[in-house]
Amino acid sequence: MSKKKNFILRIDYKTYEAVAKWAADEFRSVNGQLEWIINQELKKSGRLPKENKNKFKKKVD
Repeated sequence: MSKKKNFILRIDYKTYEAVAKWAADEFRSVNGQLEWIINQELKKSGRLPKENKNKFKKKVD
């Protein structure tokens, strides 16, 4: 499981309400919805680090 970083986010009321409705429509918490939105945009922009698909592969010396 990856580490999580806590931080404070200030957004205007209308934005929060829109995110809260979207989250409810998709059976997520507001926090979960914000994480999903951020993750999708990072993937789309190519800004996420590449995953190491061989991280569990046995090392051969």
